[in-house]
Amino acid sequence: MSARRRIETFVTAQAAEANASRNTQLAYARDLTDYLDWLEGDGGDLMTADRTRVEAYLVACDARGLARSTRARRLSAVKQFYRFAYDEGWRGDNPTLNISGPGKDSRLPKTITIDEVERLLEAARDHGKPSERVRNICLMEVLYATGMRVSELVSLPVSAARGDPRMLLVRGKGGKERMVPLSPSAREALAAWIVERDAREDEAVAKGARASLFLFPSSSSAGHLTRHRFYALIKAFALDAGVNPAAVSPHTLRHAFATHLLANGADLRSIQSLLGHADVSTTEIYTHVLEERLRDLVLEHHPLAQVD
Repeated sequence: MSARRRIETFVTAQAAEANASRNTQLAYARDLTDYLDWLEGDGGDLMTADRTRVEAYLVACDARGLARSTRARRLSAVKQFYRFAYDEGWRGDNPTLNISGPGKDSRLPKTITIDEVERLLEAARDHGKPSERVRNICLMEVLYATGMRVSELVSLPVSAARGDPRMLLVRGKGGKERMVPLSPSAREALAAWIVERDAREDEAVAKGARASLFLFPSSSSAGHLTRHRFYALIKAFALDAGVNPAAVSPHTLRHAFATHLLANGADLRSIQSLLGHADVSTTEIYTHVLEERLRDLVLEHHPLAQVD
């Protein structure tokens, strides 16, 4: 079996056994292909590479200026591949067992203010044709109300949104399901979009098209609005709203959701559940927003902080 075929087999197994998403599969394939290309260019072989070779690859990645988070992800993919290779009997050892990764950058997530969110929502209401505006405001209201990942939002089945739900059932990473609540404005936007969406679908089906199962259907290969299309839309909303487009993305709205909840008194465990984080340590990055609130609290209530 060729090295590239072994990588394909590993990626397929991750989809079948670990329920890896399509995006995760593509990331594994990209990272492992990069590793294989480097190995072959250096005269190495996937099935005989030892620890020294793997560590040399990490040094090469560092020399190329790759971010620490990217290098950590590359090593994770290589480690998982060799663990799989050992389990499958392709190799009698795992050369990555004692290799420590570079860790991830501890950068704070980019976020935006409540005022900027409101301006984005207003811009979405006025962007595009009338039917597109209904979809646009639904996308933005639901995203900000729930903190969903963009991939979770665009791939929502329409069945999850019928019946004026107070909460949505979301299937996240690894196939894990969670419930997220909808705000009154998000429910209103969702109900309006369902009416518009169904009218469009009835017209398409009448012309011979197959009925879509998605809340946001499109002609893409996936059958629903793509992440890239939504990314372009939100940049356009930012321009219309006078918000710096470089500071705005669908993921920024997820960060804003968490940041604004925490700043207004929500606890980390609840935010962890809403975001679908497997570990609360992932959620703890948002605690930076507490600093200003706690400082104001002390200045306002501590007796020694009072000034006559």
